[in-house]
Amino acid sequence: MILQALVQHYEDLTVKGMIAPPGWSPVKVFYSLELDEEGRLLRTASIQQEVQKGKKTVLAPQTIDLPSPVKRTVGIASNFLCDNSTYLLGLDEKPDVQRTRNCFADSRSLHEKLLKNIDSVPARAVLRFFQTWDPEKAAEHPALQGYLSDITAGANLIFRLNGAFVHNDPAIRQAWQTHYDAEGDGPKAVCLVTGRESPVEAVHPAIKGVRGAQSSGAALVSFNAPAFCSYGKTQNLNAPTGKYASFAYTAALNHLLADREHTQILGDTTVVCWAQGGEPAFQDAFGAFAFGLQSSYTEKELQGMVKNLLNGLPVQFDETLLDRDRPFYILGLAPNAARLSVRFFLRNSFGEFLKNVQNHYDRIEIVKPAYDSFNTLPLWKLLGETVNQKSKDKSPSPNMAGAVLRSVLMDEPYPATLLQGALLRIRAEQEVTRGRAAIIKAYYLKNPHQNIDKEVLTVSLNPDSTNIPYTLGRLFSVLEAVQSAAVPGINATIKDRYFNAASSTPGHIFPTLLNLTQKHLRKLEVGIRVFYEKQITELMGILSEEFPPQLSLPQQGAFQLGYYHQTQKRYEKKEETQNV
Repeated sequence: MILQALVQHYEDLTVKGMIAPPGWSPVKVFYSLELDEEGRLLRTASIQQEVQKGKKTVLAPQTIDLPSPVKRTVGIASNFLCDNSTYLLGLDEKPDVQRTRNCFADSRSLHEKLLKNIDSVPARAVLRFFQTWDPEKAAEHPALQGYLSDITAGANLIFRLNGAFVHNDPAIRQAWQTHYDAEGDGPKAVCLVTGRESPVEAVHPAIKGVRGAQSSGAALVSFNAPAFCSYGKTQNLNAPTGKYASFAYTAALNHLLADREHTQILGDTTVVCWAQGGEPAFQDAFGAFAFGLQSSYTEKELQGMVKNLLNGLPVQFDETLLDRDRPFYILGLAPNAARLSVRFFLRNSFGEFLKNVQNHYDRIEIVKPAYDSFNTLPLWKLLGETVNQKSKDKSPSPNMAGAVLRSVLMDEPYPATLLQGALLRIRAEQEVTRGRAAIIKAYYLKNPHQNIDKEVLTVSLNPDSTNIPYTLGRLFSVLEAVQSAAVPGINATIKDRYFNAASSTPGHIFPTLLNLTQKHLRKLEVGIRVFYEKQITELMGILSEEFPPQLSLPQQGAFQLGYYHQTQKRYEKKEETQNV
């Protein structure tokens, strides 16, 4: 299903002219080898471009559509017209001189095979180059001086003649296309993806761009040990994929991964998405709404679009009419040595995915502090609430991140690891942040529990709630406010010392806190003292002066929500007073 969807996406992009045809792939190139018509190397030129990386401007290789490179293992395999110095020049810094010479000989053989019958000036120049080039003297060639260290470090090189790239010559392009269409590294069989008979690819092209995977590329389909094989078949002959299908799915996936504006990283998972038909507006809209990616539309405008779309109204996004019934795909990939692991592959209509994300946003909606600039908490920020922000590695648990994203996109119950991560940080830091409170609220709304009432799972303070754990959390917030007013600037507050114990064993801690609060109240002016005494009396009336000896984990969640709601209400009152 994954490969079929990617092949279809490749064909959609091909129709729109947005991707290279079969046999051609985008390759990063650093230098060009300038030849004359006799095949002599005249000079080496950098074709790198200046790009902005953060605040700096750096040189980056130019990406050019070139004959598709082979996927190399330990053997020798040459690429056509674009390769590193080992193959094109017989030059590198490795001690195995004989292997370097063999690589050059293999490259020369490939180019002679494809170009010997081509009546073209560029083709004859390249042939003459391979016939006359002496790898033994390569390091001394004047055209390479000043570039040797970069060239031998693995940089890709291409040929240029009279200012034009050789690979753009029509006769050479046709020669490569004929060769590519005719060649196959396996026997003919029925392709599992297309259902058509074709040569089977024993080794599929590499996938590049997955964070944490090998920079040279990793395999999505791979059989590399006898334990994974059967019936005497080797490598990918165990899952026969035709030459066209293997090229198409890898080209489509590499195209998606190369588009960093539409690629999302969550934990160790790299997430890409696409719509059937290949219109990028669907990716733009979904990325902006679901992941908080940059958009030309404001958050309010995006929410309005989603609302209209879910209500069946037409929505125009970047001059594209969005279709809520359009099939939409989301793929999550994670690194696994030289291969890739599929964290999830989801297929649904575009509108259903948006509806599920909106349901998630409704669940995590909670009153926010005035300093918080996020109207809606994006997923990456929510997951960050489970991580110690003072640690070196601020990435959330990989398995948890993937599971949370899946639960959001499929509108399924949240994983318990999300709640556990938030509670762990609360206990470690004695801090109930907006994100952590939102996680508690959303988790128990989607995963109901008999020990936490729905009346406490509200956006803001519910003053009418009689839930005991929720009220205890509110009371703790009021007692903290009394201490803050009586002893401003105190180093260690009751929250620092007693919050965890108060939320788990209130019967043991609250009598001590109330006794301490009486001392604090005596330090306050009459008006302020009466204000706080009234709040304490009101909350104690709900509690009936009886404190439960222990609170379960869900009840502790209610306590923490009560504390957060009451604290935000307290700050809200301060702001109102200041505004007056």
